[in-house]
Amino acid sequence: MEPILHSFAYSLDYLRDLIADVTDESMTEQPNGIANHPSWTIGHLVFIAQAIGGVIGIEPWLGEEWAQQFGPRSKPGDLSAGPHASPRATPPFGGWSKDGLLNALTTAQTKLTTAVKSLTDAELDAPFPDPSYADVFPTVRHALTHVLLGHTAFHIGQISMWRHAMKFPPMARSYE
Repeated sequence: MEPILHSFAYSLDYLRDLIADVTDESMTEQPNGIANHPSWTIGHLVFIAQAIGGVIGIEPWLGEEWAQQFGPRSKPGDLSAGPHASPRATPPFGGWSKDGLLNALTTAQTKLTTAVKSLTDAELDAPFPDPSYADVFPTVRHALTHVLLGHTAFHIGQISMWRHAMKFPPMARSYE
């Protein structure tokens, strides 16, 4: 799992670089039909980290409002309830500033990385606990690999497209 954790860290560092020059006010803009803005995307990655973390024994650490605002069926405009609710997706998104979301991402990364490093091969190769995902995630290792690599990279790609649509200058480095 070490190469996967390395790639996960590299990807999240790239995400941080992608938004380094983005203001809180711009974090929620949705230009030219771009579906997910950076605030929702980062919150979603944090929420999904908690979800996969639960599979490997990490106790939940996020409030219930995270599921509604950042869960799998949420959308950037879904801010109709909860303590961080807002009538529009205006900064800070749902009550979370850019720095707050980045801090939550760092916490999620640390929790996942620490827990994954402690797993044995037997734990990694155990069947994924939800049988409805058996075709996609036959084992815990498959699920972790997908979430830490595929899912994370997919959403980082969305932020990259968002950045281009917002006409921010090109990145000084590529995702390579």
